[in-house]
Amino acid sequence: MTKTTAPAPTQFEPEFIAGLKAIFEEKIVFNQVLGLKITSLLPDRVTARIDMKHELIGHYSHNRVHGGVISAGLDAMGGLACMAAIGARHMDETPEQRLHRFGKLGTIDLRIDYLRPGIGEHFELSAEVLRLGSRVASTRMEFRGADGKLLSCGSGAYIVS
Repeated sequence: MTKTTAPAPTQFEPEFIAGLKAIFEEKIVFNQVLGLKITSLLPDRVTARIDMKHELIGHYSHNRVHGGVISAGLDAMGGLACMAAIGARHMDETPEQRLHRFGKLGTIDLRIDYLRPGIGEHFELSAEVLRLGSRVASTRMEFRGADGKLLSCGSGAYIVS
């Protein structure tokens, strides 16, 4: 009996991670406004954090984060998950070549479910690609409080070609 092992999971090069962080955190200026910072970048799952600040308040008497911050953050995370999945699919290319593949990426459809009020010192966001096709990718995203409680979730479709 022959024992088979699963292929080793893809690991991104430091240059690719640095380049993707630069695109996501610096070149997409609205992500700077949100304060969105990548905390983990894996081929099959991406995570980020948003620290609460006065500019993000949507309901002043409850100090609750604006729903637009949640939807924009989850949309950005869905796009980031697509970038990671595309990067993993083309590991035969240089990091620089893979980073140039994201020019045509865009949101086609976005659905957000607001489950609980967004109140807290910071928020954790995550996303994964459910299917990466040749033209469209489908994603699932989560927005959690500092205590790990699920506050909102979403799904998105993105054009990738």
